[in-house]
Amino acid sequence: MNDTTRMLTASLAALLVGGFAAAALAQDAPRETRIITFDQAIEIALQQNDVLRSARNAAALGELGVDQARTGFLPDLGLSARTSRDFDRDDTNQTTSLNLSSGVTLFDGFANTAGLKAAKLASRASGADLARTGETVIFTVATDFLALVQSQEQLRVQRENLAAQVALGKQIDAYVRAGARTIADQYQQEANVASAKLAVVEAERAAELAKVDVILTLQLDPRGTYEFVAPAVGQPGADALEPLDALIARAWAARADVAAGEARAEAALQDIRVAKSGRWPVVGLSAGYGSSFSSDVAPSWNDQLDDNRGGAVGLTVTMPLYDRGATRIATRRAELAADNAQIALDSLRQQVGSQVRRAVLDLESAREQLLTSEAQQRAAARALEVTEQRYRAGAATLVELTQSRATQVQAAGAYVTAKYEVEFQRRLLDYYVGGLTAERVRFEQAPD
Repeated sequence: MNDTTRMLTASLAALLVGGFAAAALAQDAPRETRIITFDQAIEIALQQNDVLRSARNAAALGELGVDQARTGFLPDLGLSARTSRDFDRDDTNQTTSLNLSSGVTLFDGFANTAGLKAAKLASRASGADLARTGETVIFTVATDFLALVQSQEQLRVQRENLAAQVALGKQIDAYVRAGARTIADQYQQEANVASAKLAVVEAERAAELAKVDVILTLQLDPRGTYEFVAPAVGQPGADALEPLDALIARAWAARADVAAGEARAEAALQDIRVAKSGRWPVVGLSAGYGSSFSSDVAPSWNDQLDDNRGGAVGLTVTMPLYDRGATRIATRRAELAADNAQIALDSLRQQVGSQVRRAVLDLESAREQLLTSEAQQRAAARALEVTEQRYRAGAATLVELTQSRATQVQAAGAYVTAKYEVEFQRRLLDYYVGGLTAERVRFEQAPD
């Protein structure tokens, strides 16, 4: 191997090593953390959610359907040109013709007017579906953030319990060294600390899974690093609810999916008119203008086109006499489709009323559970304080203290669950009633 070859080999090796090192550094480099607030999360979801994007496309297709239905009232316009060459024994003849034609339907049994109304109603239904999908996305973001805040609060409870267990373990160790407690208490407390650490690990996993749900809802890059600024939720309010009848009536009037069902039911009635139009005559107006040229005729090309030009206007009436039952079958099919659309609308209204009724009951129950869990938390905290005092005085055993602390941790966790259950049920009721917006879904901030 000569010197030049050695130099090339060394250079290539250096480039490869440098490339691998750069790739490794790029992989090991920490990703920039993206901080996302609740309001930003709603904005991101409304822009990026796949279901919402599909609903936007469906609404755009509905608008195109209206544009297409409008064209049924417009005349068409066409330009045709034809040229041919005839051959015989003695001569060859070339013929050319140009024609401009137009036609418009004057009457088709009201099929075009009913079709336009049906297209407008279908477009309205698609727009209402888009609005309801947006409400669903907003509600999903709010519930995901609620789950995230709740999991973080549960993590806080478990970390506080771990800190208390570690502190108690140090106290017991001092008691054992002083001969005031047996070694069994120290071993038992070590087990309690280990159990508290496990509870913290599980709570941390639950908090991370809640973040994963938010990432999925927002359609974020799963490889990214995110920090979600969870709002500080205050104490749920106890404002009085509207009467059930008023809530259900408002839901029927405000729910976008109900409006979509009503529009589809009306569109199905217009489809019946379209089907019945087959029994009516069709009246059309047509007009044409053109000219022709033949090589067998003496005048020039321009003269022939000028001499042969002409036009015609015609009125066509087509009367259906027998269509082998096609109109009857199409009408019956449209009537059945309209009946199904009305059945679906009635079922949806029934479902909406049941949803609102259940949401009211669940919200009232969640409020009662919150009051109960709050009282239990206060009682458990006081009981734990008393038991700790008794244990330090030697009047209570470690088993009693462990049970008392477990009760307090359970009560604190139950209070967190009940608190956020009220928040969830409030937003669920708003979602079922309809008209949910980013402003209405915001959280009541906790006081500083």
